[in-house]
Amino acid sequence: MSFFCTKILIIILAFSFALNAKVTPPNYDFSFKELEKFFPGKKISDIKLNKELVNKKGKISTYKFYVSQLRYKFPVLIQVNEGIIVDFYATLPTYFLHDVFHQGIIKRLGPQQKYLNQNEHSVYSWENKDGIDYIYSAACTITCFPIFFSGVFSKEKRPKALIPLKDSVLNTELENKTKKP
Repeated sequence: MSFFCTKILIIILAFSFALNAKVTPPNYDFSFKELEKFFPGKKISDIKLNKELVNKKGKISTYKFYVSQLRYKFPVLIQVNEGIIVDFYATLPTYFLHDVFHQGIIKRLGPQQKYLNQNEHSVYSWENKDGIDYIYSAACTITCFPIFFSGVFSKEKRPKALIPLKDSVLNTELENKTKKP
């Protein structure tokens, strides 16, 4: 009986090696070039995607875009002042792998300068990298996943009337959670 089992095991192993199966996480093919067009300092006229005007206050307009590739679609909000992007906020798909996405940011921006971890939720920040402040947020349950990635001109360069999108989004979420039904 053991000779028969051994033979079956060898056949199964030989067949499984012939499959050459490879499982690629959804964001291994994601490139920061997809987000770079939204970085502060870029012209809104250079973005060739459909946009939706969300808000306009004085000279500052807020637009929503959708970034899509084969496996994902996610919103990116930008604020524009006189045709130049001054702020962006990307809500990232939760099926992106945090380790892969975070490593991609490190390759582009270098190691983060500040790091906060509380209750399995982490915030990473890069301050004044080429005049831009970046923030990346991730959380962990069974696996770790990204929440958002944001960039805004550093305080010296941003318009005084600008409220960064990350602050607006977080304040709105807090207000919604504290409202009584």
